[in-house]
Amino acid sequence: MTADANRVLLIDDDAELSAMLGEYIANEGYAVERAADGESGLTLLRQGDFAIVVLDVMMPRVSGIEVLRRLRAFSGVPVLMLTARGDDIDCVLALELGADDYVQKPCTPRELVARLRAILRRIGGVRAQAASDDAIVVGALAVWPQRRCAEYGSTPLTLTSSEYGLLEVLARNAGSVVSKAELSLQALGRPMGPYDRNIDVHVSAIRQKLAPLSGGRPLIQTVRGVGYQLVRA
Repeated sequence: MTADANRVLLIDDDAELSAMLGEYIANEGYAVERAADGESGLTLLRQGDFAIVVLDVMMPRVSGIEVLRRLRAFSGVPVLMLTARGDDIDCVLALELGADDYVQKPCTPRELVARLRAILRRIGGVRAQAASDDAIVVGALAVWPQRRCAEYGSTPLTLTSSEYGLLEVLARNAGSVVSKAELSLQALGRPMGPYDRNIDVHVSAIRQKLAPLSGGRPLIQTVRGVGYQLVRA
């Protein structure tokens, strides 16, 4: 079943903040449903199709991190996390568990919607652009833009939408170095912010899913001070 492109699930136990953000997101043309805790949020996710989830980290009983962990066991829906400002541990952990991006609170509703739109635009835009593309093959790696899926050595890769986006950009530019700033624009759909660790964490997660080359070299290599390169093996 295809998710409604305008359906957003907001999971946050702060009723006042959730109402304010939900109203703003709705005014931007999205259909918003709200959940006040992690368990009810997971119930809604199992019952319906959403285009994206906005998920707060700090919630009682079932934290946002635990919700994300359980969610990734049955759904690859894009997730935008709300994290406490300066809590890098939560930010990195959320990305490692499969979040697509995060916004640090306190944030403005405009910033939240801009990040949300960037994720949805990236996913929708790549699908439309790649409607007639064949597979991109780089050695043992094959990437299918139309289906947004990839295999390595004939083994399907389980990737989040952000991980897939990064892998596709690197595959399209195999043999060349792609800067982190360009990866953020092309794969995440937004400029790279100061102290932004998204690209590094996502690339690290992708590397763990790809077998190393001969001699133990990673397929995706770091070019210090510049960015990353997918090696033509």
